[in-house]
Amino acid sequence: MPTSPLPTTPGAAPEVTEIERALSRITYLSTRARQHERLMALAGVPLDRAAVALLRQVADAEPLRPGELAHRLGVEASHVTRTVQQLQRAGYVTRVPDPDDGRAQRIELTDAGRDAIRRVRDAGVHGMQLALAHWRPEELRQLAGLFHRMVDDFLAYAGAHEADER
Repeated sequence: MPTSPLPTTPGAAPEVTEIERALSRITYLSTRARQHERLMALAGVPLDRAAVALLRQVADAEPLRPGELAHRLGVEASHVTRTVQQLQRAGYVTRVPDPDDGRAQRIELTDAGRDAIRRVRDAGVHGMQLALAHWRPEELRQLAGLFHRMVDDFLAYAGAHEADER
């Protein structure tokens, strides 16, 4: 027996409700274990989801302190410590001195780490290219711009709320 959708949040624009639903669907699809395993097989990289998320963050803004990585990933520092240790043993990251604080360290990709994240991204882009092959270039540019704008707005909103909580 089909279930009825939940009522919309009072005052929420129907478009916002639909965006939330679409984001939930894409998040579910992109984070399934089977999808991750397929992506890792295509990339030829034997990493779990936590390791890939951490490598992506370091690749986008390296080198980072472990605390900053934990903040960006929305996880506890101990989670980052374990993942960094795993990646360090595998040769994907290394610890380097923090130039701003001699007592601290930052996490930096090794050549193997840069190669691994490039392969993961290439495999992901290839799959996305196939899935969106019937989209016009103008639609793809518009979607990319809107996604970046949405992420920037989410980050600004989260930052404002974190400041309020302090």
